[in-house]
Amino acid sequence: MKGNYDKAFENVVRLRVMSILMVNEEYDFNSFKEILEVTDGNLASHLKNLEKQEYIEVNKSFVGRKPLTTYSATSTGKKAFQDHLEFLENLIKANKA
Repeated sequence: MKGNYDKAFENVVRLRVMSILMVNEEYDFNSFKEILEVTDGNLASHLKNLEKQEYIEVNKSFVGRKPLTTYSATSTGKKAFQDHLEFLENLIKANKA
């Protein structure tokens, strides 16, 4: 079967984070929190997991005096996510009766 199953995307929050980053150059922490409807701690742990895998990059800056943390998908992350989606598509096709 083509594609690769990736345990990093087993969790729905990480799957949705990568989906968002595939269509957006970058996304900020508060916007993720709002759209995903998760707590700060929950979101932070999932983002840390993706960062550890080197699937996302973190960019910390300031807007005025307020800190702003944004995230973007790395080329490694985009490839891994596309491979994972290809695996899932092939799995679905293989199981159609």
